[in-house]
Amino acid sequence: MSLANTLYNTFVLRNSVYVGTIFTGAFLFGIGFDTATQIWWDRHNKGKQWADIRDKCIKLADGGDDDE
Repeated sequence: MSLANTLYNTFVLRNSVYVGTIFTGAFLFGIGFDTATQIWWDRHNKGKQWADIRDKCIKLADGGDDDE
């Protein structure tokens, strides 16, 4: 019960601290979620993204095919 009282007195008792805690938590969650989904997307689509195939496409566009 002491922990609950401490958390209440620290974060909820004053409205300005409560709202600031909510905004900070939402901001940090947004950054964490965006980072996690970006890492998942990059791993899931490895070899299919522009960063992975750029050199191959540029070589083909410049006429890198010397078989002619």
